[in-house]
Amino acid sequence: MRLTPGSVLFCFVVIICSSCPSLQVSPGQLTKKYSSCSTIFIDDSTVSQPNLKSTIKCVTLAIYYHIKNRDSDRSLDIFDEKKHPLSRDEVPDDYSRNDPEHKHIYRFVRTLFSAAQLTAECAIVTLVYLERLLTYAEMDICPCNWKRIVLGAILLASKVWDDQAVWNVDYCQILKDITVEDMNEMERHFLELLQFNINVPASVYAKYYFDLRSLADDNNMNFPLEPLSKERAQRLEAICRLCEDKYKDLGKTAMRRSFSADNLVGIRRSNAVLS
Repeated sequence: MRLTPGSVLFCFVVIICSSCPSLQVSPGQLTKKYSSCSTIFIDDSTVSQPNLKSTIKCVTLAIYYHIKNRDSDRSLDIFDEKKHPLSRDEVPDDYSRNDPEHKHIYRFVRTLFSAAQLTAECAIVTLVYLERLLTYAEMDICPCNWKRIVLGAILLASKVWDDQAVWNVDYCQILKDITVEDMNEMERHFLELLQFNINVPASVYAKYYFDLRSLADDNNMNFPLEPLSKERAQRLEAICRLCEDKYKDLGKTAMRRSFSADNLVGIRRSNAVLS
């Protein structure tokens, strides 16, 4: 599988977080569930249907580590919150020196996703676009620009990924003090910096999903386990039967093809009849 610049960057973040326990976020007291003879707990998050809350936590944790582990503060004016504030509240003078906590980033992203009713898949694509921007534009995500970069990535991901996209004016209803003109300008700059590369192959999406799960494991952020109900067990059994029948049919087709090819060896040449 071909690695993209964004996926290499994300792998670097995962390695750094794994090797530095002091940078890991402690979720507090952990309560792990275990299956028993009477109850089976299963992970309800899959690559095709990730758990929304857990995925947002992992994505915002990756953003947190990008800010924490940056080497410099390279930025662009279009993403500077001092020059393009998201609210009418006065931006403090030391806004560019204080790194945001993980809970602040999570709260910001969670608010946007809840208000716009975005999916967990959109959160993963948001991280893909964010890291792609950092690579293509050769910039850093830092305290002065993280909100606008995240907002731009969410705006673009929701339009590309979700069937019912959220319009820019809808985000203005969520963030009351931002204008549609500012949203349009930021979206245009974001696309230009990405060189209009908004394609996310299935292999890249899957790699980000499993890397996020690894990041969660490294920081003791377990995905929720739900007890296996009778209805869900029946659905899983039905899906297994469908897959089993499908692979049986494929196997029979492959056997027929190989059998016909083997018979070619036993064909004898007939003598020519000259008249």
